[in-house]
Amino acid sequence: MFEFLFSYPSRVYEKGQFVLLGGWPIWAWALLAITVAGGLAWPYFRSRNDGEVRIQGWQSVVLWGLQAAMALLLLSLLWQPALLVATLKPQQNVVAVVVDDSKSMAIADESGGKTRAATAKEILNAGLLEQLKKQFQVRMYKVGRSLERLDKTEDIQATQTATRLSDALRGVAAESASVPLGAIVLLSDGGDNAGGIDLATLSEVRSRRIPVHTVGLGREKYDRDLEIMSVDLPARALADSRITAQVTLRQTGYAKTKVNLTLRDGTKILGQQTMVMKADGEPQTESILFNAGPAGPKALQIGVAPLENEENRANNQVTRLVNVEATKPRILYIEGEPKWEYKFIRRALEEDKTVSITSMLRTTQNKIYRQGVAEPKELENGFPDKAEELFQYQGLIIGGVEIGYFTTAQQELIRQFVDRRGGGLLFLGGRNGLSDGGWGRSGLLDLLPVSIGDRRDTFKRDRAKVELAPGGQDSLITRLVENPEANIERWKKLPEIENYQETGAAKPGAVVLAEFLVGGKRMPLLATQNYGRGRSAVLATAGTWRWQMLQPLEDKTHELFWEQLCRWLVTSSPPRVLSSTPKQVLTDETKVQIRAEVRDKTYLPVSDAQVQARVLLPDGSSEMVDMRPEPMSAGQYTATWDADKPGAYVAEIVAKRGTEELGTDLFNFRREDGVAENFGSEQNKELLEKLSAQTGGVYYSPSTASKLAKDISYSEAGITVREAKDLWNLPIVFFLILSMRATEWMLRRKWGVV
Repeated sequence: MFEFLFSYPSRVYEKGQFVLLGGWPIWAWALLAITVAGGLAWPYFRSRNDGEVRIQGWQSVVLWGLQAAMALLLLSLLWQPALLVATLKPQQNVVAVVVDDSKSMAIADESGGKTRAATAKEILNAGLLEQLKKQFQVRMYKVGRSLERLDKTEDIQATQTATRLSDALRGVAAESASVPLGAIVLLSDGGDNAGGIDLATLSEVRSRRIPVHTVGLGREKYDRDLEIMSVDLPARALADSRITAQVTLRQTGYAKTKVNLTLRDGTKILGQQTMVMKADGEPQTESILFNAGPAGPKALQIGVAPLENEENRANNQVTRLVNVEATKPRILYIEGEPKWEYKFIRRALEEDKTVSITSMLRTTQNKIYRQGVAEPKELENGFPDKAEELFQYQGLIIGGVEIGYFTTAQQELIRQFVDRRGGGLLFLGGRNGLSDGGWGRSGLLDLLPVSIGDRRDTFKRDRAKVELAPGGQDSLITRLVENPEANIERWKKLPEIENYQETGAAKPGAVVLAEFLVGGKRMPLLATQNYGRGRSAVLATAGTWRWQMLQPLEDKTHELFWEQLCRWLVTSSPPRVLSSTPKQVLTDETKVQIRAEVRDKTYLPVSDAQVQARVLLPDGSSEMVDMRPEPMSAGQYTATWDADKPGAYVAEIVAKRGTEELGTDLFNFRREDGVAENFGSEQNKELLEKLSAQTGGVYYSPSTASKLAKDISYSEAGITVREAKDLWNLPIVFFLILSMRATEWMLRRKWGVV
């Protein structure tokens, strides 16, 4: 209908530039327009002055407006309006046709039960290819993991295990660099597995003004499907520690359905969660709590069993890796005076095989009692005053010790222990702790996650009831029982703490996990925050020992709480050499990014180290990879390596400076083939539309793809000519003139002024 009224495709009006081909100046048109409009208004004005008024004033204006509009339109046609548009010269330009050949194109969700690949072939063979070949030199490609030339449409098999659209566009542009490339036609479902079309690719295509016309295939939404969208899981964990997997999924067609979310290590179920699905299309996040088990790399499967009548069952499960470490982090605990809390904390942690506690107890003003030291001279001179001595620990607990006990240098070491070393710091309440110990007026006040002020007598030897705060309901520190509702009730039933220390509100960014209640008022009992590379916490009491003494002997609540708190304290404390990779599971990818952060004994960045990665391959062989320093990031080293075969890999990072070994670290990663195409398999119409819009192309559906052959000629890429498209003879102009004249005549008859 549009082309019938306007003679040309809409593409002409989008791309064309409005011009006037007549030789007369525009001011002449304006002068004539004013003259004609005034001349048409004069009879109405004269009739009113002569008293021969047969119609009202507004009716005169309407009739004059219709006459003037028609006259101005006819006058405009004399100036020969036209659209100047660039078109590709026939047979002198190349058009690249790129067809998605990945596995998702084998999904049979097109009309008539046809696969997406079959629909793509049908579009090309139904006349599109023939029409393109009449006008241009056509080069055909298919894209999956790589770009390949295509001789005939029968070679489209939809079997490749990945889709790399950015690589395909760059490949087509590079291969056609020496020829006039007029346009790219992409037939795809938009399911790119490499993170979408990157800016560099878009910039390259746009710089050459190459329009990318896209034909979207496949349904935009399944009727019945459940898909795992993401899994948030720590890359490292301590042996036998409890960790949480945050799983996000979405579904269509299964709202209010109960499903079992399961986490497995091989055939062994480590954890599961029953959940009720929310509204269709709404992302839903659930947590699974499980025990990490013994040390070693773990390949965990997280997913939901296939549901009844589910259309895509291959996107219900994902694999994630966790490296369960055999290390035993060390905690230094300094206490200002003998107390029950000190004894019960040590007793709780002595049974924990994942952390080691070294303590120093001030028995008199000038004497300390050391326990758990690694060698006889450790801490013999008191609290460490050198970075390499303090930084050998991963965690630090400061009990009821006043700020004046530490020298200015030691106070700065405590700050750097958290900020630079990345250690965990825990403050405990006590007679000489927190504000009563002068910490409120010290330079370390920002290490505390709560405000304390410069006050005295904040430590109260009164019992207080404790409850779980909203922020602690999902925290592993305060998870005493696995069921969240039962955990809230368990905290309410805990014995009262023996004492408490008043503090202010939590600071911005801090999280209150537990509270104590005094006189109807709630105050923070346990609060945490991140600080620099590390973390800090406050436990505003020295009376949790009653959780052991006032409960049955077999009750392990007190031990469990302190084990989880101390594991949180040290789990994220980095070693001197810390290795990582952005993606531990490579789904149909080959390139792995290896990263390492290297620091010396004082945890200052080392930029002159020799860093190598020894990669152990699935077949048992190994390769050495040299890592290079990042110029803009001190102590950072990177390398890119190709994982050619699917399977499990281990990378060991070794850092040296001269003959000095700075440290080693390792991480594991995995390559899986034939997985990526199972996820996000609906048509990504948004990606295809944006790609076309940003390159000057057009998005088509299979039903409108027949227009592509006409529209593709209007391009500024390749070899073009400028064509003028006349606008004076458009059918819409004739209909406008006819409709204005007919409207005027009908109004005159109605108002009796024919």
